[in-house]
Amino acid sequence: MTDTDTSPLNATRKPASPERGDAHRWLFYLVPVAALAVPFLFNDYLQYVANLMLVYVLVAVGFNIVLGNLGQLAFANTAFFGMGAYATGLLMAKLAVPFWIAIWAGGLAGALAGFLASAAALRGIRMYYLAIMTLAFGELMRWTYIHAEAVTEGSSGLGVPTATVFGIPLDTEAARFYVFLAIVTLVVKATANLLRSRVGRAFQAIKDNELATAALGIPTSRYVILAFVWSGAVVGIAGGMFAIALGRVVPESFNLLELIMHFAMVMVGGVGSLAGSVLGGVVITAAPELFRSYPGMQELFLAVLIAFVLLFMPRGLASLLARVSPLFRERFYRE
Repeated sequence: MTDTDTSPLNATRKPASPERGDAHRWLFYLVPVAALAVPFLFNDYLQYVANLMLVYVLVAVGFNIVLGNLGQLAFANTAFFGMGAYATGLLMAKLAVPFWIAIWAGGLAGALAGFLASAAALRGIRMYYLAIMTLAFGELMRWTYIHAEAVTEGSSGLGVPTATVFGIPLDTEAARFYVFLAIVTLVVKATANLLRSRVGRAFQAIKDNELATAALGIPTSRYVILAFVWSGAVVGIAGGMFAIALGRVVPESFNLLELIMHFAMVMVGGVGSLAGSVLGGVVITAAPELFRSYPGMQELFLAVLIAFVLLFMPRGLASLLARVSPLFRERFYRE
């Protein structure tokens, strides 16, 4: 920032101390480095669950951008997720496009869905009206997956071939884990940088008071579109990973129950917290597995867990981390 830069978004910036910045950086890279040991410690099934955790970390990160950072009650997340999954699956299955291209194309498809979903917000629709409209958008996309049988193969689902990276087939859970871990680390780091930039401050300003933000000369419409598009891209990439992890894409993977799970990840992790998104994705994916041996108890246990966290930690698990160490206190996450 220069001395002549008087933008309100720059004027409120307070640089973190070098020591704290270095600690954050080391902490960020420590987690994926430690995760490299996962395939050596767990069997194939638990590695499969770990792969799903990585998928849902991105789902929660993307959802939290619109819900927590921008403050918009929009529920088009399953539309972003489905668009990414079908785009990746179709490119690989129908056109034999390599995995590394198809996965980013899935992100672009999610970004396109995000752009379409932002149209409702740009029309000044907010709160419950925006929630209903975006819910309808998600259901419309699911209806399309079912009835466009010539392309999506309808309710029976679309088979996705085994992905390969530099000629190496991702035909084991361990191979998929390392590729997914690299993708998640890259996308979460990019999102963290975005939220620390003036763009992230604009999101927060719109969340706090959209009219006051516009009065300061900040183009709120542009930032609303950007938030939806980035959210859609992140969740779209997660959708592509989901297609690779399961080897099949079916419309029922993107129904209202799935949306409730995405919402629970954000709420349990912490609204507006990037670290909370990661925690929420991991915890809500792993929790049902603890009671897999007790049929019928998984849903009950998950419901009790969500109620417990929201009752005693209304700011989510991120608030617990923030109390443990200042390193986990994010600039835009507020107690």
